[in-house]
Amino acid sequence: MKADTKYYNALNQIPQIGAVRFHKLLNYFPNMETAWQAQAQDLVKAGIESNISDLIVTKRSQIDPDAEMQKLLKEDVKILIFGEENYPKLLAEIYNPPMVLYGRGNLEVLKHEYIIAVVGTRKISNYGKQVTPIIVGDLAKAGVAIVSGLALGVDSIAHRATIEANGKTIAVLGSGIDDNSIYPASNRTIAKSIIDSGGAIISELPIYSLPLKIHFPYRNRIISGLALGTVVIEADVTSGALITAKAALEHNRQVFAVPGSVFNKVSQGPNNLLKMGAKPVTSAADILDELNLQSVTSELKARKIIADSPAEETILKLLSNEPTHINKLIKESGLTSQEISSALTMMEIKGKVRNLGAMQYVISR
Repeated sequence: MKADTKYYNALNQIPQIGAVRFHKLLNYFPNMETAWQAQAQDLVKAGIESNISDLIVTKRSQIDPDAEMQKLLKEDVKILIFGEENYPKLLAEIYNPPMVLYGRGNLEVLKHEYIIAVVGTRKISNYGKQVTPIIVGDLAKAGVAIVSGLALGVDSIAHRATIEANGKTIAVLGSGIDDNSIYPASNRTIAKSIIDSGGAIISELPIYSLPLKIHFPYRNRIISGLALGTVVIEADVTSGALITAKAALEHNRQVFAVPGSVFNKVSQGPNNLLKMGAKPVTSAADILDELNLQSVTSELKARKIIADSPAEETILKLLSNEPTHINKLIKESGLTSQEISSALTMMEIKGKVRNLGAMQYVISR
């Protein structure tokens, strides 16, 4: 944690600063403590408008940085700062990444290698209720983490389906992440399930922030910014899910859309995205194939198998669900044939690998 984290948090209590102005402060001042103590004229030199600079000077007199940090401790909320090692790498690459992220749960999931965003309408149809858990469940079973917005409809089903598949899911909120601020209130039980299952809920908004309408377009850029690609499952032409898709395109990330009936209003969004070049999705395999993640399942499973020796560790890195001949293992491992044979025999006994015959081996689970 940065030495001046409390000043990042304190400045973030002033809504008028926002991500863009925050980055101006970061680029001008040596640290946020200096920015917090700066006079209005120095804030102007940093690129902050004069009226906003005056407002910052006025409002900071009403904020106690230490007291604000105590509130985070009370609510068991962690804070991530842009530029720190634990800040999500993909999110850091977008045009205006949030300077501050608040999180609850397992924040390690934000660094997951394979994150896909799944978004859509709150007014989900029976078709959407059928297709969402199928696609999301299969993605989660393949080892992909799912990020969505905890809204009613598609978002809620995506979070639930991930949890039911024993996967990890991230909810990005347009409100504070303390228990009483989570929005919608009816989804607070889902938020708890997300945390209990090893996922996370996050927001760039300070705790106790209300779910104002203006917050959600900014929230959507975080959803797409965390992900390799965004899947839109049902959305009318005014849906916030399309804002997320647009943000994904701006971030140079892939956009996927589930085709729907031309007679259904909530299919207009994804159908229009398909006309504009989005990739059609009818199964999780379509997404995995497009992003070259076909091997994600075997790679993740291989990592879950604990090697009992350096030889086993080397072999596990070379094996997948696709058959590999022992000669290839010898050639690529740098181990002798005797070392490979001995290690494979023990790994087969332990249930780590399977011999398919003709000296072809695969990961067994």
